[in-house]
Amino acid sequence: MRDVITKSEKLTDQQEWRLDAVDEHLVSLIDPTSFEADQYRTLRHVLEWKHPTKKVVAVTSALAGDGKTTTALNLAGALAHAPGVRVLICDLDMRTPSVGKRLGLVPQSPGLVDMVLDADLTLGDVVRRHPRFPLSVLPAGRPLTVSYELLQSSRLAELLQQTREQYDYVVVDTPPVVPVPDARLIADRVDGYLLVVAANRTPRKLVEDALNLMDPAKLIGIVFNGDDRPLSGYYGYYASYYGYGRPARREKARREKARRKKARRETRRGSIFAALLGRRPAGPSEGSSSSKTQDR
Repeated sequence: MRDVITKSEKLTDQQEWRLDAVDEHLVSLIDPTSFEADQYRTLRHVLEWKHPTKKVVAVTSALAGDGKTTTALNLAGALAHAPGVRVLICDLDMRTPSVGKRLGLVPQSPGLVDMVLDADLTLGDVVRRHPRFPLSVLPAGRPLTVSYELLQSSRLAELLQQTREQYDYVVVDTPPVVPVPDARLIADRVDGYLLVVAANRTPRKLVEDALNLMDPAKLIGIVFNGDDRPLSGYYGYYASYYGYGRPARREKARREKARRKKARRETRRGSIFAALLGRRPAGPSEGSSSSKTQDR
């Protein structure tokens, strides 16, 4: 069955992609051996070992700009590095879609919206395989100002069920949960949510509002993004040790890596931590500069 799916999936022309336009914050894809990428492997580990039945995972946040799309893409990248695992990143943020663009995909249509509106379109017509990364991409398609009816449609439910059957993991980027209802409307069509919280930015009250709007049974955990505390203790040692013994690289590669590190400084300082909680947290204190990792 998998072989048939692979053949039917759209083989995109190289001209559809701008590989030089891939977002530099996607460390799981462009720099998978980095310390930053290892933090996203923490999320992968939790999903694989703590939540093995959760295959369709939605990523949301309280507000726009908290890092939900970056987290969704890097989680998908971390999962896609597992041998033989088929991973789909799905852009369900129909108001402000960005998944395809951040991966270097030039045409955003046809996409998910087009498939919902046109019953003749199939996943094989719309899903693109990335030419550089082991990842399949389902862009949102044409932007929608009002997406309520589309998200409630049986056609969308059918399409999400098809992705569940054809892929080992489906990572869904959704709009923020507080300002619009979109993420909540698909609660019965996903296995769980990751809530991204920006350290020192997301107000505690809005985190509480987001948690109150979500089904606690669906909350896989919280990802604290952008913690600016310095790495210390074990993590400091790990960061300094990381890369020891790597073979020498060409000077051009070294300069390119330095440029990428500078561009994603915020991500590096953040050293993404996953807080996978056995109970609903009260939320981060405003102005707090620490993140904790807790597992179920």
